Amino acid sequence: MSELWEGPLEKIDDFRWRISKTYKPGMRVPGIIYADEKLLKDIRHDKAPEQVANVAFLPGIVNASLAMPDIHWGYGFAIGGVAATDIEEGGVVSPGGVGFDINCGVRLLRTGFRYEEIKDRIEDLVYALFNMVPAGVGSKGEIRVSSKEERQILTKGSKWCVENGYGIQDDLECTEENGAIAGADPDAVSERAYERGKAQSGTLGSGNHFLEVQVIDQLYDRDLCDTFGLDQGQVMVMIHSGSRGLGYQICDDYVRGMIHCLQKYNINVPDRQLACAPVKSQEAQAYLAAMRCAANYAWANRQCLMHLTRKAFEKVFGTSWEKMGMYLIYDVAHNIAKIEKYAVDGKEKNLCIHRKGATRAFGPGHPALPERYKKTGQPVIIPGDMGRNSYLLVGTKKAEEETFGSTCHGAGRVKSRAASTRSTNLGALLRELQSRGIFVKASGRGTIVEEAPDAYKDVNDVVNVVHNAGISKRVCRMRPLGVIKG
Repeated sequence: MSELWEGPLEKIDDFRWRISKTYKPGMRVPGIIYADEKLLKDIRHDKAPEQVANVAFLPGIVNASLAMPDIHWGYGFAIGGVAATDIEEGGVVSPGGVGFDINCGVRLLRTGFRYEEIKDRIEDLVYALFNMVPAGVGSKGEIRVSSKEERQILTKGSKWCVENGYGIQDDLECTEENGAIAGADPDAVSERAYERGKAQSGTLGSGNHFLEVQVIDQLYDRDLCDTFGLDQGQVMVMIHSGSRGLGYQICDDYVRGMIHCLQKYNINVPDRQLACAPVKSQEAQAYLAAMRCAANYAWANRQCLMHLTRKAFEKVFGTSWEKMGMYLIYDVAHNIAKIEKYAVDGKEKNLCIHRKGATRAFGPGHPALPERYKKTGQPVIIPGDMGRNSYLLVGTKKAEEETFGSTCHGAGRVKSRAASTRSTNLGALLRELQSRGIFVKASGRGTIVEEAPDAYKDVNDVVNVVHNAGISKRVCRMRPLGVIKG
């Protein structure tokens, strides 16, 4: 990962860089990377730009192979990659353009608390959350489901949770796709995937997944903050998790199965990890049906995690979550492929949008948004590392015009997990975080050092790029108070 990428980058403006489609014979479109000069140094120390160029080989790709400022090396696609393919022109879907943690995503809740009111209870809250929310590799949840119920979750998503008492209708309205994308087919999911997902509903998982208690420390748009019911010093909760073992197994099953499609459909790509099939093909339709199952499972998972979070707050503060004002602002997916309509050369087209480590960022008035967000644009939630900041932004019309309604999804790694483990002293890191008022609880020591703040780019730099490029707009910034990790 440390080898310098020396390919050609042409500056478009202060926040966009182009890889010409003449860079590699076979590129159908250019690559465009959103970054400033500072972030470009980190990006060049990774081979992710090469993956941006490789994605430009995909049949049916439209306009450009895109990369967000949190870009880093991934499987097939770089993490932070966005690509749209034209379904009517032989456009493909690639499991590598979604990734293994299907619908890894994030949700943000507000509370009615001010930091000053609960600052002496943060440690108690962290312990209560850690005890209430199952975390860690292979963690199994309190919310157990039968095989029949599991199949229902794969089609109903968050709706299943609400029907079973793990939330309210308002939660669904504040979730992308209302918490369940249509077209999921449980029959497209392997027995092995079912087995891996069976006991993981309402579990956090490991790696970069987390549950954080945060406080708003900076407002950027007073009017939007007022609309969302937010103010400086207000306590928030952010939940970051995905489809766990079920999604991983679905990706694994279909990645291997799609390699033969390269020859079958005469597709030429420079990396077998870009295995793909035309969206209209039987293979692609089966993958999309299974991927949607994993996406729905992930929305249900985060809904259950929010239910458990509300219960933990109730236990600590002795009052109902409703009285504590613990309402969902939004939940958005990071790793997903979706069929969406966009204007291409003046014609409206059905495109397959791959967002891998990228967040949907629809602007004001978009028909997919609930009425409450029609004027503001879609809430965009960008988590950072556990030592710095996270952000709430909103989507923009410019994102719809330039990036197929997409923006960054987080800070983006600059060190591998192994490198971070080698260079981080656990005791020193915990003391440093505690000195800044950040309490951390994890099921394993390894996760903390793997996820040390210096393993990531500074999310403030990343968000500056997408804000200044106009593909999302800052609303407010949070800093962590308490962190639960797997």
